[in-house]
Amino acid sequence: MPTNLPEIYFPVLTQVVIAFAVAAGLVGGSFFLGKKLRNRVKDTPYECGINPTGSARERFSVKFYLVAMVFILFDIEAIFLYPWAVVYRDLKFFGFVEMLIFIVLVLCGFFYIWKKGALNWSKEDLEDTEPAPQSQKHAA
Repeated sequence: MPTNLPEIYFPVLTQVVIAFAVAAGLVGGSFFLGKKLRNRVKDTPYECGINPTGSARERFSVKFYLVAMVFILFDIEAIFLYPWAVVYRDLKFFGFVEMLIFIVLVLCGFFYIWKKGALNWSKEDLEDTEPAPQSQKHAA
């Protein structure tokens, strides 16, 4: 068992050095060994074999960002559940109640965004939630 600071942190330092060496080797290898052919076809963005349409500066719907935030929320919840499951027996009933409160709060947020329609992506739902154009507001 390591007893002093250098013995404790030497494996971490070694891993960081190896990670940087592998990353630098891969980037350097592709730079030196890769072909340098540049033309219009090679410079176009690749979209799964489909020719790109439109501009890369198009606006995304707010729903895209809401779904991304929900994904992060549940990803953090899953990360939080793993250590809790590892020490569940040591925490006893107190740990169970704490996790129950946590899950209930997360589910309250989920049901809130579900009720608000943030997870509806169908065309009909998008048309229902978009505001009417100015010309229709004044005509009514």
